[in-house]
Amino acid sequence: MAVDERAERFLKACRGEPVDRTPIWIMRQAGRYLPEYRELRLRHAFMDVARDPSLIADVTLMPLRRFDLDAAILFSDITVPLAGIGIDFTIEENQGPVIQEPIRTAEQVERLRPFEPERDLPWVLEGIRRTRDRLEGRVPLIGFAGAPFTLASYVVEGRGKKDFRATKELMYSQPAVWHALMDRLAETVARFLRSQAEAGAQALQMFDSWVGQLSPEDYDSFVAPHSARVFRELQGAGVPLIHFGTDSAMLLESMARAGGDLIGVDWRIPLDQAWSRIGPGRGIQGNLDPCVLFASPELIREKAHAILRRAGGRPGHVFNLGHGILPGTPIESVTALIEAVHEFRADTQPGWL
Repeated sequence: MAVDERAERFLKACRGEPVDRTPIWIMRQAGRYLPEYRELRLRHAFMDVARDPSLIADVTLMPLRRFDLDAAILFSDITVPLAGIGIDFTIEENQGPVIQEPIRTAEQVERLRPFEPERDLPWVLEGIRRTRDRLEGRVPLIGFAGAPFTLASYVVEGRGKKDFRATKELMYSQPAVWHALMDRLAETVARFLRSQAEAGAQALQMFDSWVGQLSPEDYDSFVAPHSARVFRELQGAGVPLIHFGTDSAMLLESMARAGGDLIGVDWRIPLDQAWSRIGPGRGIQGNLDPCVLFASPELIREKAHAILRRAGGRPGHVFNLGHGILPGTPIESVTALIEAVHEFRADTQPGWL
């Protein structure tokens, strides 16, 4: 296989162009399932890695040394822009982000400062530049950010929660404060993503990890305008835009209207059904259950090929898990998945769905 085919496969799929085989990358592909990452974390705290451009590049490239992936994704965290606007937080092991002072009043929102990427996150942008240099064009680099709602859910709750009571209470009881906060976060996310593209990221993904907690009506009222603003402000950035949500099957039409060249879906809806609801003119990313990677290579192959048959050879499909790869995932399972995706040829497969 020519080097340029691998280098272009992911980007061509994002643009809806035909590809020689379906591209695959994996959310959290540089993470705790890799022994070399776990060894590095024995010596460095998470945020120490995320603030060091050389270590950002090292970790981003780790999975590329093991696997025939079609894209790299920058090593970082969705919460990193928060410090730039004046929200203090820590990353707690096995807990995730913990906000020191949750934002729940108009006065707190008013105190948030404007986000300036080069001032607030120079190490992320330098990490992108160093990673691009070290990739030498072998595969594209994906940058990312958290969506306004998912960031808001962290800063209002103070940490990840299951019921999102404080978040919804603010939405329902103080809608003006809610929209002011979301407006600040949308501006921050748009600036951060654009700065990543300017630094060299070749595609961008916006993660709305907690959006599945909302009804379609609440999404349309409280979230969609702000997500749409992000995508509107990224028009002209010159890179594909991926809009990902978890447990979001009931929101697909609304998410598609909000924006994105590709819509990411999880395993809770068959891929072909999701694609038909997203509508023409957009690609789709997904959607294997991460737990399948704890199964046998034979079952991994069967499940992957079932998803690819549902894609039916249509241009615009990027294979991925429906969420991030889980700690403890066997390395050989990742290899089996990538091989299963790359070996599949839609035009030779019987029984298209």
